[in-house]
Amino acid sequence: MSDNYLKSLLGENEQILFVTHQHWLVLAGEIISEVLLSVAVVVLVSLIWAFWLLNPLVALGYLLLIFPLISLCRDVLVWSNRKFVVTNRRVIQLAGVFSKNVTDSSLEKVNDVKLTQSFLGRMLGYGDIEILTASELGVNKLSHIGRPIQYKTTMINAKEKLETPAAAAPVRPLPNLADLLAQLDTLRQHGVLTEAEFQIKKAELLKKM
Repeated sequence: MSDNYLKSLLGENEQILFVTHQHWLVLAGEIISEVLLSVAVVVLVSLIWAFWLLNPLVALGYLLLIFPLISLCRDVLVWSNRKFVVTNRRVIQLAGVFSKNVTDSSLEKVNDVKLTQSFLGRMLGYGDIEILTASELGVNKLSHIGRPIQYKTTMINAKEKLETPAAAAPVRPLPNLADLLAQLDTLRQHGVLTEAEFQIKKAELLKKM
């Protein structure tokens, strides 16, 4: 669904060049917090079970495990639907599971790109990117995104292609009259053209010149 929504945002002849998410460590941090909360609930319920065997709080405690699981599913959906996209015309930030939040900047308005990577970020492949634009937003900061070098490189290359006009097709020089007459004479000598046909073609060439 998210891919279809992203494609619906594209203009005519606009192509997706690169897509990335926040690094998996961001999702892992959310998952760990949910797991720790679930463990805490299980420990609490186990203590209640040990001291008060038939206490109704035991059933309530296990019921509370539903909330960390719901939160875990929510974190996965939010992470997978948050995308950082480079097309041949712009950069797009897409977020939201059901309601969508889209921010984009034209490559023509991108003035500068700053990449920041810690030592751990270089080892694991994540970093922060600041995109300085001429729009009212000024600076777009992408935090802890995966494959930041590829993102930056793709964006810079796309911007350069957008700003560089396509090379004009080479103009083929027109053959001169002497060459054309020589070609006709060769055809006459090989019997392809009769003398009458040769004179007609010669007259047509002289009129065009």
